[in-house]
Amino acid sequence: MKNNNAHIVRKKTVLQGSFLKFIATEYHDASGILREWESFERVNCEGIVVIVPATDEKKLLLIRQFRPPVNSYVIEFPAGLVDAGESFIEAARRELREETGYSATELIFLTRGPMSSGSSGEILTAYLARGLEYEGITDRDEAEHIEMLDIPLVDLVPVLSLLQEQGNLIDLKIYGLTELAKKHLSV
Repeated sequence: MKNNNAHIVRKKTVLQGSFLKFIATEYHDASGILREWESFERVNCEGIVVIVPATDEKKLLLIRQFRPPVNSYVIEFPAGLVDAGESFIEAARRELREETGYSATELIFLTRGPMSSGSSGEILTAYLARGLEYEGITDRDEAEHIEMLDIPLVDLVPVLSLLQEQGNLIDLKIYGLTELAKKHLSV
């Protein structure tokens, strides 16, 4: 293992919008050289949750929505921001309900880690949702136009390939989080 002496010296907000802020960071690298890095951080949120909803019939619930940063529809798991003062579990339950209309009797922690460590300070926390029950969609963000997909776990890869051929982008987290979730599903 290499030297672990790299550390941040100073962070400065260059620009702040309603949801994101652009950060200039000065840091010493492992060799002691002072360097600069540009990144962004979320504003007014404690973190991000993603939910892997699995039905008793071994289907995964995914969503399809337009994502302006990539100018495309993206297939992804339900996800969202953790509001200030909200627990990660509460946020996962809220986002699942808002985006799919389902509630879960059980949320199982899967993993936690950076989303895009070269450009963002975002840390994602992932949960498996089991014991799903449809309650209807309420309180969806008016800017979210979401289409829900229920895909049999055994058909996931070919269905995602077909959706990609049709012009959708596939969130790569689907593949890894599905593998982690399989450890808790009798597949």
